[in-house]
Amino acid sequence: MDVRSSAPVPPPGCPAHSFGSRVPIYGPEFTADPETYYAYLRQYGPTAPVELAPGVEATLVTDYQTALRLLQDPANFRKDSRRWRALAEGRLPADSPVVPTLTYRPNALFSDGAEHLRLRQAITDAMARIDMHRLARSTEQVSNFLISQFGPRGSADLLGDYAKQASLMVFNELFGCPAEIGDRVMFGTLGMFEGVNAEQAVGVLFGACGELVALKRSRPGDDVTSWLLQHHAKLTDEEMVYQLALLLASGSEPLRNLIGNTLHRVLTDDGYANKGGLIDEAIDDTLWENPPMANFAAHYSATDLEFAGQHFPAGDLFLVSIGAANTNPALAMARQSGSRAHLSWSAGPHACPSKEPARQIAVTAIENLLNQLPDVVLAVPEQSLTWRPGPFSRGLASLPARFTPVEIAQHRTASAHAPQPTGPVAPQPDGKADRGGRWSQFLNWLKG
Repeated sequence: MDVRSSAPVPPPGCPAHSFGSRVPIYGPEFTADPETYYAYLRQYGPTAPVELAPGVEATLVTDYQTALRLLQDPANFRKDSRRWRALAEGRLPADSPVVPTLTYRPNALFSDGAEHLRLRQAITDAMARIDMHRLARSTEQVSNFLISQFGPRGSADLLGDYAKQASLMVFNELFGCPAEIGDRVMFGTLGMFEGVNAEQAVGVLFGACGELVALKRSRPGDDVTSWLLQHHAKLTDEEMVYQLALLLASGSEPLRNLIGNTLHRVLTDDGYANKGGLIDEAIDDTLWENPPMANFAAHYSATDLEFAGQHFPAGDLFLVSIGAANTNPALAMARQSGSRAHLSWSAGPHACPSKEPARQIAVTAIENLLNQLPDVVLAVPEQSLTWRPGPFSRGLASLPARFTPVEIAQHRTASAHAPQPTGPVAPQPDGKADRGGRWSQFLNWLKG
């Protein structure tokens, strides 16, 4: 009997054909079939040597319990990427597509100790003030607006036309963005993640956040930005800009993937149609098995240390593979029992502070879409769908769908909290002003 016959083999196209080689988790082969890679990586034990992009090495934690130990051990694993030894020694490619995502910024994500506690408490307290009923109403209004744009034609890309815009537009209202600032927030954030004029997009986003801080200092409102400014942590204008950019960018990307991945699940699995609690169950299954941030939660070893049976020097980069940890075969029973103990919201001191609002937005956006378009189906064969490349997030490039054309009536009564349009709107990639930015269009649609 050949005891090796059932052992995983290197995935097709993977250059890691023997232990000691780093496994790339960024190419088209990985993007098309990450589960095969995770099965292979588990051969290394709780951690595995990977490459995030050419020349960018990391240790990937693939075991659930080991990931929890790392996430809950801020003494040995730090978030400040200035500790990253490869970066400090100049060993990273200058044009690497992943290094900018991991580069230090003075925000809660990259902070440790007392500074992290101060910034994190301000964020947590501000997010806790969100009224979930108001959030559901706002999300439904945004959903109705977006459906009104593509509903009459009977077809849509549920990613480009819906999920990625819905998440940002709801965040715009939560943060109290008036028209011209909200349009630039959408332009900047989408540009960052799409890689189109990314440098200009980052500048636009930070500029918009700076203007929003100045506006809310002079005219506070009932919104997250104002609540952050009023917090006893007394954030400076610079700190405010960095926290807002963090919340807007790190909140919208996972949320659009969660909406998109859940819609993909519902549209490709007929089993959900015969179950109660359709949306909640589909979201939970997605968070377990196809999480929107598949490999993230970057940490750096504070000192030379022993971890998961191996020795690591100070300054090594560790990433948690939420995708691999959640889908570990040992957790199969937990997933079937309806547990929400997955790692998709992370864990420990840096766990997601927006878990409840994000889930509320996703549930409302998906539920309203399916209610408005009850016969929506995929417009292409499932096997033709492609996933966006990269090691960190897990999201579709597009989700083409078709349905019976519908008309969504305009809502002539604006939300009591919706900021009203004023002034110019966001620059576009060609440098020209767009007089009809999506956020401005929505606010005008609310007014009827």
